[in-house]
Amino acid sequence: MRKLIGYILLSLICLPVLAAYQPEFSTAGFFRMKNSGRDVYSMNPAWRFYKGAAEGADAKEFNDKDWTVVSLPHGIEYLPTEASGCINYQGEVWYRKHFTPDAALKGKKLFLHFEAIMGKSKVFVNGKLLTEHFGGYLPVIVDVTDALDWSGENVIAVWTDNSDDPSYPPGKAQDVLDYTYFGGIYRDCWLVSHNNIFITDPNYENEIAGGGLFVAFDKVSDTSAEVLLQLQVRNETKKAFTGVVEYELQQPDGKQVAFLNDKVKIKPGKTVTSSDKLLVQQPMLWTPSTPTLYNLLVRVRDEQGNVIDGYRRRIGIRSIEFKGKDGFWLNGKPYEKPLIGANRHQDFAVVGNAVANSIHWRDAKKLKDVGMEVIRNAHCPQDPAFMDACDELGLFVIVNTPGWQFWNDAPEFAQRVYSDIRNLVRRDRNYACVWLWEPILNETWYPADFAKNTNDIVHAEYPYPSCYCGSDSEARGHEVFPVLFAHPQNADKEWAIKELDPSKTYFTREWGDNVDDWNSHNSPSRVARNWGEQAMLIQAQHYASPSYPYTSYDALFQTSRQHVGGCLWHSFDHQRGYHPDPFYGGIMDVFRQPKYSYYMFKAQRPPVKSDLIAETGPMVFIANEMTPFSGKDVMVYSNCDEVRLTFNKDGKTSTYKRDKGWQGMPSPVITFPDMYDFMVDKALSRDRKQEDVYLLAEGLIDGKVVATHKVTPARRAEKLLLWVDNEGTNLEANGSDFVTVVAAIADKQGNIKRLNNYFIKFHIEGEGRILGSADIMANPAPVKWGTAPVLVQSTLKPGKIKVMASVLMEGSQMPISAELELESTPAVYPLVYNQSEAVLIPLTVTGKTDVQMSKSSAEREVERLQKELNALKLKEVERQQTEFGEKR
Repeated sequence: MRKLIGYILLSLICLPVLAAYQPEFSTAGFFRMKNSGRDVYSMNPAWRFYKGAAEGADAKEFNDKDWTVVSLPHGIEYLPTEASGCINYQGEVWYRKHFTPDAALKGKKLFLHFEAIMGKSKVFVNGKLLTEHFGGYLPVIVDVTDALDWSGENVIAVWTDNSDDPSYPPGKAQDVLDYTYFGGIYRDCWLVSHNNIFITDPNYENEIAGGGLFVAFDKVSDTSAEVLLQLQVRNETKKAFTGVVEYELQQPDGKQVAFLNDKVKIKPGKTVTSSDKLLVQQPMLWTPSTPTLYNLLVRVRDEQGNVIDGYRRRIGIRSIEFKGKDGFWLNGKPYEKPLIGANRHQDFAVVGNAVANSIHWRDAKKLKDVGMEVIRNAHCPQDPAFMDACDELGLFVIVNTPGWQFWNDAPEFAQRVYSDIRNLVRRDRNYACVWLWEPILNETWYPADFAKNTNDIVHAEYPYPSCYCGSDSEARGHEVFPVLFAHPQNADKEWAIKELDPSKTYFTREWGDNVDDWNSHNSPSRVARNWGEQAMLIQAQHYASPSYPYTSYDALFQTSRQHVGGCLWHSFDHQRGYHPDPFYGGIMDVFRQPKYSYYMFKAQRPPVKSDLIAETGPMVFIANEMTPFSGKDVMVYSNCDEVRLTFNKDGKTSTYKRDKGWQGMPSPVITFPDMYDFMVDKALSRDRKQEDVYLLAEGLIDGKVVATHKVTPARRAEKLLLWVDNEGTNLEANGSDFVTVVAAIADKQGNIKRLNNYFIKFHIEGEGRILGSADIMANPAPVKWGTAPVLVQSTLKPGKIKVMASVLMEGSQMPISAELELESTPAVYPLVYNQSEAVLIPLTVTGKTDVQMSKSSAEREVERLQKELNALKLKEVERQQTEFGEKR
């Protein structure tokens, strides 16, 4: 709340919102290192785009001048927030990028690395087909060294098709799928440059447990740990190479803690794989509460000591064990509490799956702040940026292969699943956050031998300790897996596990959903934020501890050590294929605005403040807006020992004290019965005592107030508020990054008025653009539960961005408009694009009405004074209404 108030104050005084943190993201599986002989360039800006079939578009000379210009990540189209039911485009699309490579790259080894292209795809360079790919969630890597024209312009052409296709996973048609394919080149594209003696890419080399860098750990304890290292280096010169592979391990503060080098000899055209081991004394072990990441600097030097190739990886030293009835062990010790987390689909409002890296980081940050410790990547490998964030912030991840309720007996389907499994392990094997591999197809009746094959593949690709796979307990072939997904015995449901195998560890992969049937999907767990407080209160109570037997937060805390936790279905609202409604069961909506259940989860965190993890410490939250329709019983979420709730200045006070013998969830939902009464508010308001009306919650620990939350009724809508939901991060001027700007309807005191039906129109000036338009209700945007978010994307030039917001239909008695200024920072990586193409990237279309939104400070002062004059006129209206009506 303090952060929110800070943003609001900034918006009110129209000062720039300057962020202070730049998350770090890997590129093509590594982090850049200076003077390494290797560099990476963003290929995201300025691609020509066409929706549909385009015969001959693979040819270099093809005329694409009439095509739209877009930047990656790109999801084919912008969509409304209610984008379920297969309203998204499915079919062929084309991308073409014109560029002239820097002459300094000539003679280098060059790879294009697409983090993902949805569906089946083909990549052409200057008219030559270089690769064809099936599947939308893993890297597509192309060696373009010999395909480039160094005398002039080059053209990369990408054909992709996200149509239903049963020949590759997930295979199921979208109209019977519980999530949405979306489409396009929806993740980053990198150009990787290095010398002809180089560290290989594991996803390109296609070698079992091979290629690139492989880091694992053994004999991990508080006193020491072994870091197991494997590195593959290729020599594509015509001469034999003799040199050394060098490893330097640094603490986060840059202090060197281990170093070694190993001689290598590589024949022309061959590769060599070296295996080494570092011993680390008193290691700073990676855990969810202390997610320490070391920097591993890898260099290949020649005989003269010159660095030929190299890069950096962030690694977290940790060991993972699942010990059957003894549960989950981390770093050689039993984990003392259930791991509570959530599932996550990768889509976001308006943009679908085409999510900027910073948004992936903010998603992880929001989930960490709310107290989550494990995320299930449902149901596919997600963006490397999200994995980077989970490493940094301390979130375990269950890594999934693409699949959902579909099996195809054709041999090519199984082979493509196996290929996906191999490539997801190769991509993610060095992440500390990987907790469990889920190689099976979700909720699918596949053959039993398939299950064994998937488990064997993971262990072949990761032949070291801390490698475990999980499977549904009811699926064929589940016997081979050490971790089984099931509902706990105490759930008392027909699908709950009835008998525990002492050799297995159990986990609930999805909990919380509670539909009437699998066609209608009515559920107390599925609540749109704008349905209001009563619906959100029911959702939060259902997730916490309902009155009926169900797998809930409380149920997961009453299991034995053998059942190690569960992931909520689902963290965020998201779009679906086979159902007309989006999934509304998130604790946040599609823009990541919180519901009441968000604060219920937040109340389950320990009340101890941590410098390592943001948003920790004591908290208290009143789930009541004090509207005429708010309940008399007031729900409060808090992790404090004692909560005191006061209604009105001279009203009643009630106190709740935690039951010391409570054995369930850490913080039960607190109900203060019969506390709020709108008629009391009305009586005081008629007596001009509106300031005396409030709800005040005070959280106490050891008798001292350590957290407070005050709610006052929202009165007459007077003005708009604007703030940036960026979790303290920078907006990067790379043409792809974006932030959410939220407008709110508020009264004179700044209380958000939840109950209104305005539309907000946004206008932007400077180095930014608004994503989406009126046809998808992105701008103007409807106010839902008091707020209207909009997405603001950077341009390719760093600078100031002014966002203006006003109600759609302006009038003398309507709320005053608001302005907010933010600033984008320079791009982190060099950008490769054709300037003549980039200037054609469309900005927001501004009509006459929108232009009028940009007002001078003098005009805004006149507007404010006019509002005060109007308020004086209203006093006469109020007086006369009082005289001719009932006072009470």
